Amino acid sequence: QVHLVESGGASVQAGGSLRLSCVAPKNTVTWFCMAWFRQAPGKGREGVVINEGDGGTSYADSVQGRFTISRDYAKNTLYLQMDRLKPEDSAMYYCATTDFKRCNWDDGWYKHWGQGTQVTVSS
Repeated sequence: QVHLVESGGASVQAGGSLRLSCVAPKNTVTWFCMAWFRQAPGKGREGVVINEGDGGTSYADSVQGRFTISRDYAKNTLYLQMDRLKPEDSAMYYCATTDFKRCNWDDGWYKHWGQGTQVTVSS
């Protein structure tokens, strides 16, 4: 089991910024697919951004141009920089990974999940 620990969620006003962090094992951050998903109350879990082990990245249309994923190999941490936040970005955000370098938008692809960190954006 791969242990993922997210942090950084908070309540902010629309237009603000947050940076989420996900601490993972060194091997995971170095080699494997990592992703951010989110789930709002009453809705299904949706992919926000996927970042493949070779660096390929894809963002959901709803966050393209506002969110940025990155990895800090020295700190074994995956980040999600979220700018120009909107109320519809409010959700529990989850870090996820699997045993492959390739990613997938299907959440069933991911074997390991963090506990989540709450983001609330008020208008």
